[in-house]
Amino acid sequence: MIFRAEPEISVGILTQQKIMFELYGNFKVVGDKKNYSGIFSAEISDDKIVCKSNSATISDPEEIILTPEDPYSESFLIRDVVIGINFHWQRKERQRFNHSLKIIKSSKNVIAINILPLESYIISVISSEMSAKSSMQFLKALSVVSRSWILAQLIKTRLKKEKKTSSAYETENEMIKWYDRGQHKHFDVCADDHCQRFQGITKVTSENAGKAVRQTRGIVLLSDNKICDTRYSKSCGGITEDFENVWEPIQLPYLKSIVDYKYPPENFNLNLFNENNAKKWILGNPQSFCNTTDKVILSQILIDYDRETTNFYRWKIEYSQEEISNIIKEKSGIDFGNILDLVPVERGTSSRLIKMKIKGSKKVLTIGKELEIRRILSPNHLYSSAFIVDKIIGKNSIPEKFIIHGAGWGHGVGLCQVGAAVMAEKGYQFDEILLHYFSNAVIKKIYN
Repeated sequence: MIFRAEPEISVGILTQQKIMFELYGNFKVVGDKKNYSGIFSAEISDDKIVCKSNSATISDPEEIILTPEDPYSESFLIRDVVIGINFHWQRKERQRFNHSLKIIKSSKNVIAINILPLESYIISVISSEMSAKSSMQFLKALSVVSRSWILAQLIKTRLKKEKKTSSAYETENEMIKWYDRGQHKHFDVCADDHCQRFQGITKVTSENAGKAVRQTRGIVLLSDNKICDTRYSKSCGGITEDFENVWEPIQLPYLKSIVDYKYPPENFNLNLFNENNAKKWILGNPQSFCNTTDKVILSQILIDYDRETTNFYRWKIEYSQEEISNIIKEKSGIDFGNILDLVPVERGTSSRLIKMKIKGSKKVLTIGKELEIRRILSPNHLYSSAFIVDKIIGKNSIPEKFIIHGAGWGHGVGLCQVGAAVMAEKGYQFDEILLHYFSNAVIKKIYN
């Protein structure tokens, strides 16, 4: 399936028992001649959705859709939207959106959904992910990646051809999970990083994002005449990862590992399945596009709360025995006792751990894949699973400290955002950036 015209999509913004929102302009409900504006609350009452302000009440058993007279100049605001769920920057924000607001019922909760054209959605995504100061070629590359990803997800959902693959298997000695975007029941995509970061028009502060999207309108990445399920992360750490090592065990030819530079770095053996080679790579400082400390370039990618993270191309975290044993117990739900060792079992092409054995005084278990490893070893998430572990041994041969040295930020599959920003600053055009990270894909315009 290839889209021949721009589709409309639905984005889930917030699910709560009560949602507060504000309408700026004249909004209408189908079949109702009244204009609605002002501050509203939405909640379930007598098994109906009730949207109420000081001067008006709207109710319906299933859904309410509020549509502005002018979808581009009028807007609505939703209070207390949760962003960065389960990450170190999790917080609540007031966010503003344009186009239509749909309120639906889900058990005792109400769900706020933004319905809007795809290209408007992409403007918001790249404005929410990136800084308004980002270079045009970088924004154009990200526009194509974002568009390809969302269209690939819509195809899976609308054709109902999502493969029934297991996302977890567990034995007495192994617990392997992978986390991909599941199909949402009530909307096409969510607004958080689980899908793509979407914050309406809140972060659209310049014309750059709109210009980048307009100049690439309808352009996607294709492989075997199918829209690519494109992925991206903050920093690959010098080498990108194969899709199958992070998510379901299928090979996608356009999501294969590549060196993030013009040529392989010198003095490194890139067989990173080998533990000695992986250690040298992670402790080293190999030349790559994403190996930069340029604050101007980094400010393009690390907006607001992202800048709370500074060192991520190569990073270090230290845990005491008490800290790491408590974290692992809390995140896994298993009491391992004292943590005796964290042993690499299997690495991917970028040195990211796919499987790791936790040796405790009470329990030994191999876990995977990469996000599960990152999740269990941090109160939030480790920056990546490309790491090695040093131990300082204390009394009775029990480690008193664990020192984790790591590389990169994120899963490392597909486009590396820091690397792409550096490439753009070096004069690469958006199509060159795309074909660097998605080397077995082609670029094509599928609608005007």
